[in-house]
Amino acid sequence: MKKIVLLYWGKGGNVENTAHEVYKMFDSHIIDMFDLVSFDIRTIENYDLMILGHSTIGAENWEDAVADNEWNRFFRKIESKGGCSISAASFGLGDQVLYPDNFVDGLGIYKDEMDKLNISTIGSWPSDGYNFTDSDGEKDGFFYGLALDVDNEPELSEDRIKEWTDKIKKEIGI
Repeated sequence: MKKIVLLYWGKGGNVENTAHEVYKMFDSHIIDMFDLVSFDIRTIENYDLMILGHSTIGAENWEDAVADNEWNRFFRKIESKGGCSISAASFGLGDQVLYPDNFVDGLGIYKDEMDKLNISTIGSWPSDGYNFTDSDGEKDGFFYGLALDVDNEPELSEDRIKEWTDKIKKEIGI
């Protein structure tokens, strides 16, 4: 049976709320959910897929938006283990109105980290229907994962999450 771990950071707020919505789209027997700090990296090999949930800056609070944040520590722990055989998918939260030049840039940052760790990524998402000017999280008409703007388009989030998780299920064969 395929096992999924959903990891999110920051705690509280839109990222955590969205993580709960993504979690509900899967059978509870195949998915575990943790905030990033609570996850025991030694158990990562128990999973076939990790879903990463984050905001563009990787932090719910601006004071955590530094080079040495929780996500960077997580990636370095995987690297120090010598990598892992897991696949990854990401959902990123951004704001198309306030930050149209950096909309869901985090998806690109996380894709780069996965590439460095030789972790395959799934769950790309079309960028049609979004209103932004630039994104490091998008290439050739697709985001590297699910892009959500829960501040300006909350009415679209539920359908996007459902469609994206259905796509992931097909990609991993469940």
